[in-house]
Amino acid sequence: MEIERKFLVTTPPENYEFFPCHEIEQAYLCTEPVVRVRKEDDTCYLTYKSKGLLAREEYNLPLTKEAYTHLLTKADGNILTKKRYLIPVPGREDLTVEFDVFEGKFAGLMLAEIEFTSEEDAREFPPLSWFDRDVTWSGEYQNSRLSKMP
Repeated sequence: MEIERKFLVTTPPENYEFFPCHEIEQAYLCTEPVVRVRKEDDTCYLTYKSKGLLAREEYNLPLTKEAYTHLLTKADGNILTKKRYLIPVPGREDLTVEFDVFEGKFAGLMLAEIEFTSEEDAREFPPLSWFDRDVTWSGEYQNSRLSKMP
């Protein structure tokens, strides 16, 4: 089960570039239900996600690089590329902000996601000072939606 909040960011936190970072490329084979392929650094996998905004099922299956490359050609819509910075949440050793800085077609878009172990914790979490609008409930910035934008 994936339980996460998502926030639009217009001004990134200072020195975010010094935190651990992953290069991500992903594309969608289907958006209802969500079936995507992703390459994160040198690791590739296929992911299924059920419907939902705050909480939804998520399953990851490993892929070889060859399988990923083949499935990428079958994807519909935009291929998303981004750098994901892993930033600890002050005072919460159990939480990490996944700060995505998009490249390519969506260059300039920045989103922050935090995964939680319970829906209650997710709902009660106070946004960090550098977070702007909470977009969890609208779904407008779900990656699967971005993949379908003209």
